[in-house]
Amino acid sequence: MLLWYSFFFGVVFGVAARWGRFCLLRGIRQRMGQDRSEAAGDAPALQAFALAAAVALLASQGLHLAGIIDLNNAQIVRPGFSFAGVLLGGAIFGIGMVLANACGARSLVLMAGGNLRSLITVVFLALGAQATLTGVLAPLRQWLQGIAPTATEHATLHQHMIEKGLSAPVTYALTAMIPAALLLLYAFYRPALRRSPVQLVCALLIGALVAVGWWISATIEVDPFEPAKLNSLSFIAPISETLLYTQVAVGRDFAPISAMVLGVLAGAFITALLTRTARWEGFDSPAHLAQSALGGWLMGFGGVLAVGCSIGQGLTGISTLAWATLPAVLGIGLGTVAALKLLPRKAA
Repeated sequence: MLLWYSFFFGVVFGVAARWGRFCLLRGIRQRMGQDRSEAAGDAPALQAFALAAAVALLASQGLHLAGIIDLNNAQIVRPGFSFAGVLLGGAIFGIGMVLANACGARSLVLMAGGNLRSLITVVFLALGAQATLTGVLAPLRQWLQGIAPTATEHATLHQHMIEKGLSAPVTYALTAMIPAALLLLYAFYRPALRRSPVQLVCALLIGALVAVGWWISATIEVDPFEPAKLNSLSFIAPISETLLYTQVAVGRDFAPISAMVLGVLAGAFITALLTRTARWEGFDSPAHLAQSALGGWLMGFGGVLAVGCSIGQGLTGISTLAWATLPAVLGIGLGTVAALKLLPRKAA
């Protein structure tokens, strides 16, 4: 049952991400004036990302407030972490995202429509993540994660506010409603997103999916005697696990996160066919291939170090109000902006 829930969860994301062209990198490019298809100052893709983040935050914290889920038990929530290590990981991920011209989630979506460049990116992302988690780069990861470790008394802003004596509803208002209102203000202040109902609806849907993911992992096939950590939208570990399963399936269970990856591919493929955007796409040169491979590998390495990607930290992490999300998102933003200013652009 959980596998099917995960698969259809991925299908919905694949449809929304492909149909709405959901992409943080594209939004940052628009905001920096590097996308000539948009008027100066307009960044509908970044506004859509802000809208999705607002919905994810409100819905997830709402479920937590209602007692339906416990976000303190989320995989991404960690009381001890290295600020410098997570920040560096985020920056490396951002640089890799620019080199590959797509994050891990966007690469899956593009690959489903016939983009062979994204196939290379996805494979090298998985290899980079595997090498960093359990392979030859594991000692380097452990060393970086040990730099100036931060041991917080409370892993999330929500926990901190509750400990200060604030009631749960007041904490929800201060930590979820006010930040979400600021995100919504940015999303709708300029009319660019309002003029694109498809992008708007898809952003709403993707934001809601973050909360749905928490609910699925908290309620479907849960063993009360062995409670597992909660998970929602994220793509570094799922892509890595899926590639690993294709190589060593014997004696290994097919994981729900792999079912989600297959769902994303299926949803994006169906959408590409229906919108007539499916087509084979390759490389301009060997250098372009190397750039896509390096970008994927850096995203795998940086994503593991940052404990998430642009979706896993930028949406899912934000919805938990985890302290570790702050340096991750900051690092991704800084790495992306720096790379966009310094590196040549290639089509994804």
